[in-house]
Amino acid sequence: MTEFTTLATKRKTAIDRYLWHATTARYADWDLSSRKPTASVNAAMLHPLFVGLASSAQAKAVAATVRKSLVAEGGLRTTTLNTGQQWDEPNGWAPLQWVAIAGLERNGEPALAKDIARRWLGTVGAAYADTGKMLEKYNIEQRIPGEGGEYPVQDGFGWTNGVTSAILDRFPDLAQRSTTGRK
Repeated sequence: MTEFTTLATKRKTAIDRYLWHATTARYADWDLSSRKPTASVNAAMLHPLFVGLASSAQAKAVAATVRKSLVAEGGLRTTTLNTGQQWDEPNGWAPLQWVAIAGLERNGEPALAKDIARRWLGTVGAAYADTGKMLEKYNIEQRIPGEGGEYPVQDGFGWTNGVTSAILDRFPDLAQRSTTGRK
């Protein structure tokens, strides 16, 4: 057990050294080609909160960045880039919503977590009311089916079903609002 604790401590130290950016209040991705952190603000920065790696100060800083840059009308933006690719704005993905919700709640940001949950459920509910389907990804700016990427939006994705169910279990008071569509 001591060996794994030592390795975990080393991993956290490396993440803080290479990926934590106090000046931009976020965790960054690592660009293997340039051998430096990326400049992109994206939802991946919430994973350290989700797994319990962020300090209290880091979690608070990340929450502020999320509020400022990633919260949209219909949930959490994947990135702040609008490239036409499926992993970029305006699309939102269920797994990243869950990472954000659980990570923020775990780190003393329950109101922001619940706000993202409410927005996401509203998007899923609105798209379901329009299409009769649960979808792989959603345009969280307009609360409609997602777009972009190398293939059309997929119907009935398990992660959307699972995350939606988990959110409703965590916040049962949001169930009624999510069934009423756009607002």
